Amino acid sequence: MKKLLFGIDRFIQQKDKFKNLRFALLTNNAATSAVGILSRVALMQSGVYLVKLFSAEHGLTAQAEDGSFQDDIWDPITDLPVISLYGDRLKPSQNDLADVDGVLVDIPDVGCRFYTYLWTMTYVMEACATFKKSLFILDRPNPIGGNLDLAEGPMLDELHCSSFIGRWSMPIRHSCTLGELACYFGATRVKNLDLEIIETQNFKRELSAKSVNSIFSPPSPAIRDAETALLYPGMGLLEGINVNEGRGTEFPFKIFGAPWINASQLHKSFERLQIPGITSQAQSFKPSFGLYAKQYCHGLKFVVTDAFKFRPVLTGLKIIGLITSQYPEYCKERLYTTRANPTGKNHLDKLTGVFYSFEKIKSGEMTAQPLIASAWKKTLQPYLLYE
Repeated sequence: MKKLLFGIDRFIQQKDKFKNLRFALLTNNAATSAVGILSRVALMQSGVYLVKLFSAEHGLTAQAEDGSFQDDIWDPITDLPVISLYGDRLKPSQNDLADVDGVLVDIPDVGCRFYTYLWTMTYVMEACATFKKSLFILDRPNPIGGNLDLAEGPMLDELHCSSFIGRWSMPIRHSCTLGELACYFGATRVKNLDLEIIETQNFKRELSAKSVNSIFSPPSPAIRDAETALLYPGMGLLEGINVNEGRGTEFPFKIFGAPWINASQLHKSFERLQIPGITSQAQSFKPSFGLYAKQYCHGLKFVVTDAFKFRPVLTGLKIIGLITSQYPEYCKERLYTTRANPTGKNHLDKLTGVFYSFEKIKSGEMTAQPLIASAWKKTLQPYLLYE
């Protein structure tokens, strides 16, 4: 395979075009050049004029706790101010952009609608359009692949379920890069935006999570490898019910459980579903933090056996369906408080994008409906950048 270059690498190759411009950069420590240099350092070393940094959820380090308020800080590596877009504000202000000509976005995504970096990008898009600043998306591969036949719904109900973990209608697993989504939203949602996508080089849509594992950099504390990223669009749904989703263990989103689950029974039920591309093992564990901290939990641990056949969203919904049917007296919706959702209410609806999703999963209505977002592939066709 030819050497993969990220948008950051190709922007630096073209740096002379931008030598008189002042930039802000939305980034974190997971964003590096193809040879592993922090993007903000690589830009400054190449002579790009950075004035300030923006950070998203998980902060500049990409290690802050899920959903936690992030303050403005100073970056000791570049000696630049860092304005948090997951603290006092979610969108850059006019003052934040007053001393720059443009904004660069270089932040790794995980290919899932309810991962917040995507939505921080959309707020930056809106701010740049409002205040007439150029926006450059330094694109990166989707770490769980770009095969649009593997996109999975349900599509987000904007009227009832729009939030910071899903503003606009799209499937949970979107199979796009942030650059492609920026093209789509720039055409359909954010008008009058001066947008340029700096494409990756030698990225192929059929790359799977395991194919890009060698270049995977953990974008947040709980997503530590590419297999976890592939599981996340399904296992992340477990945040919406009262089971531990693996936080507080060595295997977040690869393992889940609760004190009231019979692991052996659930394992047998899950294996009977014969979901392609994944195997499970009955497990007991004691999370060090998170839900049921310091309590023994019983549930399942997963291994993806075929990334091209595995359907994470379908799997997550099937698991919730099994738990609600086997433990109706125990399984409840969960309050999940974050900076963007201080009450924690309706978290499962926000994750799935479906109104009254808990009731629909219990009844079987939601897991029975088609989950492959075939219309999404047609919708995105004009905005795709890679073969």
